[in-house]
Amino acid sequence: MEIILLEDINNLGYKDDIVKVKDGYGRNYLIPTKKAVIASPSAKKMLAENLKQRAHKLEKIKVEAQELAQKLEGVSLTIGAKTSSTGKIFGSVNNIQIAEALEKAGYNVDRKVIVIKEAVKEVGQYKAVLKLHKEVSVEIPFEVVSE
Repeated sequence: MEIILLEDINNLGYKDDIVKVKDGYGRNYLIPTKKAVIASPSAKKMLAENLKQRAHKLEKIKVEAQELAQKLEGVSLTIGAKTSSTGKIFGSVNNIQIAEALEKAGYNVDRKVIVIKEAVKEVGQYKAVLKLHKEVSVEIPFEVVSE
């Protein structure tokens, strides 16, 4: 089944992408929750027209994302966490703590664009990826230290 995404969905695609999904996933989840519509010929024509009209706005958003990515290029964060004597963290470090650390450093980044590939449960060096735009992402190294 071909559908047009109405919002960004992790591991599937970005808003206004035309993707193929299994019939049940599209019919039972994506379409009822208004995250997608069926990619009929008329819907594809409307999408093409909307993309043409929004191309200028999208270019501006992409340029802003690239500027922010350049500012974030040299940033590295240090995040304090309560730990046991062996270096294990009580709980884990997630994108909320990274967003707060970035805000303290003077960068306003939404926590939803921060992706951490592995679970952070020990003291050490890690990397987070900020997906600022579908074509712009930046990798931020961060260190977890004991408080």
